[in-house]
Amino acid sequence: MADKKKRIAIIASKGTLDMAYPPLILATTAAAMDMEAGIFFTFYGLNIIKKSTMNSLKVPPLANPAMPVPMPNIMGALPGMTAMATMMMKSWMSKAKVATIPQLIESALESGIKLWPCQMTMDVMGIKFEDFIDGVAKPVGAATFLDFAADANISLFV
Repeated sequence: MADKKKRIAIIASKGTLDMAYPPLILATTAAAMDMEAGIFFTFYGLNIIKKSTMNSLKVPPLANPAMPVPMPNIMGALPGMTAMATMMMKSWMSKAKVATIPQLIESALESGIKLWPCQMTMDVMGIKFEDFIDGVAKPVGAATFLDFAADANISLFV
């Protein structure tokens, strides 16, 4: 009897640039390791797969204690600081030759990773399926994702 393929189930709940990378990198790496992978995009995580926001995700410096350049919160609130933090992160990722979010999504889709939008969040936020990039799976509810996750070897909430 053949071994069952390993599975990873990831929940992406945040829609900022710094929080878009982990679920996509983990899922594409899992797929490269011949694992089945699925990402459930809920709440602001839906921004990662929306046509109108995917290319313009930002890094908020306000109240972000993990920022590599320490600054008081008042500095993070100043106009232009989000743009500066976003530009810095994009520069670091580019210098390290890390794929962009659109490139990671393309890789995820090519690898057969399921990208599920949360139906309840769509309803709450007035988001339509047409708002998402091509290739996204049909929206599902929590029960459908939990059924997938119940058989996962690895489950992550990002």
